[in-house]
Amino acid sequence: MSAPGFDSAPSEWLLSVQPFVVRRCVKWGECDPAGVVYTVNFSEYVISLADRFYASLLGKPVESGKNGLGFGTPVKALSFVFNRSLRPDVHFDMTLNVTEVRERSFDLAIEATDLDGNAVFSAKLSPICVARAERTSIPIPPAFRARLLDAAAMAGH
Repeated sequence: MSAPGFDSAPSEWLLSVQPFVVRRCVKWGECDPAGVVYTVNFSEYVISLADRFYASLLGKPVESGKNGLGFGTPVKALSFVFNRSLRPDVHFDMTLNVTEVRERSFDLAIEATDLDGNAVFSAKLSPICVARAERTSIPIPPAFRARLLDAAAMAGH
């Protein structure tokens, strides 16, 4: 049973598919003793967002969808620019855009804002497609590539 006024909503939920936007609520466990999100948790925010995006493109849970097409997407590169800190119970939105699709890898740009529209952080995630068993790079599977290109075109990239 929850206390009156307690918000038992999820800590992350999808707001929009086009553009692809996820809202998160910062949990206390993601923060240091001073109540500021640990830097490493921003990576979790971005990877979680990317996984939701992949699931949306694949139309099924992310890992089974990628397994069905015979590939994985480890991170080749990840970079951040931080504009402000986040504290427990703060809600923020992350918008994801596909900015480039290459033969074996692609780039995702993430812009995070607080609910007043202030920039929180920007990130660039560059996954690379690999054959899961061999852990070697492979061309992006055609069906996934087509969906990435469609998403890039809808975003104007």
